[in-house]
Amino acid sequence: MDCACVARRGSGIMASGNRYGRRKRLIEMFLFLSLVTVLSALQAVKVSPLIEKVNDHKDFKKLLRTRTNVLVLYTKSASSGDAHLKLLSDVAQAVKGQGTIAWVNCGDTEGRKLCKKVKVDPSSKTKGVEVLHYKDGTFNTEYNRPATFKSMVAFLKDPSGAPLWEENPEAKDIVHIETEKDFRKLLKKEERPILMMFYAPYDCLFAISSIASVQVLAGMNVHPAEFDGLKQEYSVKGYPTFCYFEKGKFLHNYENYGATSKDITDWLKNPQPPQAKTPEVPWSESGSAVFHLTDDTFDTFLEEHPSALVMFYAPWCGHCKKMKPEYDEAAEFLNKDPDSPGVLAAVDTTIHKSVGERFKISGFPTVKYFEAAEDKYTLPQLRSKDKIIEWLQNPQAPPPPEKSWEETPSGVSHLAAEDFREILKKKKHALIAYAAVDCTKGQNHELCKQEGVEGYPTFNYYNYGKFSEKYNGERGEAGFTGFMKQLRGRDQEKVGKRKEEL
Repeated sequence: MDCACVARRGSGIMASGNRYGRRKRLIEMFLFLSLVTVLSALQAVKVSPLIEKVNDHKDFKKLLRTRTNVLVLYTKSASSGDAHLKLLSDVAQAVKGQGTIAWVNCGDTEGRKLCKKVKVDPSSKTKGVEVLHYKDGTFNTEYNRPATFKSMVAFLKDPSGAPLWEENPEAKDIVHIETEKDFRKLLKKEERPILMMFYAPYDCLFAISSIASVQVLAGMNVHPAEFDGLKQEYSVKGYPTFCYFEKGKFLHNYENYGATSKDITDWLKNPQPPQAKTPEVPWSESGSAVFHLTDDTFDTFLEEHPSALVMFYAPWCGHCKKMKPEYDEAAEFLNKDPDSPGVLAAVDTTIHKSVGERFKISGFPTVKYFEAAEDKYTLPQLRSKDKIIEWLQNPQAPPPPEKSWEETPSGVSHLAAEDFREILKKKKHALIAYAAVDCTKGQNHELCKQEGVEGYPTFNYYNYGKFSEKYNGERGEAGFTGFMKQLRGRDQEKVGKRKEEL
């Protein structure tokens, strides 16, 4: 009896031990499989440490508060974003210091809460991913451009900029050149004629329809400084510049900058060099009713005409060209009427320099009123025929001029040719016009030319006096401050890394 009880009790102990062993083995197997899954996921996609993994809502809000340019990848699970994570790892490296990339896995417990709060549901998307952009702390836009390295980098470097030209489906037949090496290779190997368009990304580019296979249409963004030599070689002074090649040799330019795709297609049927431009007839020889004065005739004329408006101009000045027809029409009325209250005259100060220097003419056009040969008023408001005639009927002092930008109190440093280099050398980060240069003034002309200023306003970023890049972002307070914040953020990251290394 006792033996039987002992035997039964012993078999129960053995059974209990077996159950415990099986549970233990199951747990170990589960942990092993979980570890294998995690390891295989990590091996499948090497996520860059530059991609910030975010789960908590507070951390997410802090990220948007401290970074001005953030692209967030939302995925329905850890694995659904593999392709995007691999791509974004490379993108993050390319935009380091300029933009931030974050990842939210909406499939895990914490991530699901965050996605619900920000009202994002990647599971509703075809590929189980959603990519959103945040700017200056708030939602900006859904990223709907191609999921390619080049497109994403271009977007993060300038979120408000135009899409890349090659993203336009209508431009699919155009060969897009990335490097000078590829450009040389194209010229060497291509037997067909080539029309190359050198452009800048901020230009308004048009689509060119397909043409016969006997020609090649190519485009190349040569705006970055690395292509300065190429621009000089082909005299690229503005965008776009069209260059026509046959058998690798440059023949001539195509100069119809307002061209449509049909215009270009028609021209390519019989490519001809630009026609010689007819020299512009000087205003003084155009037969206008305006009295055209010289250094020698200026004083005598004013003595003979006690009430006179004089327009000081330069032939190349766009504002002067716009005003000329109005001035001519007013002169037809005033200069031919014996009872006229005054007469209209003009001086080309690029030829008759002593008169311009005498009256300190620094901008064009400058309109001055002379009464009894005395310089009485400068009248910037007189630009149209009606205003000129009306004012001469009753000459009145103009309203006080607005203060120049330099005279207006602001946080902007105003530089000139003599102090430009010296001051910028002391500044780690300088965005011109956070510091400003008036390119119309004297020696500043040459300075602006050296710095590649081709239009106004032009914004350049300098690092300790060295040109770094052109600023093509938003031309408003948010754009400028965001850009400068990015630069400071870049500095802080560098300092943090140095501390870690120490």
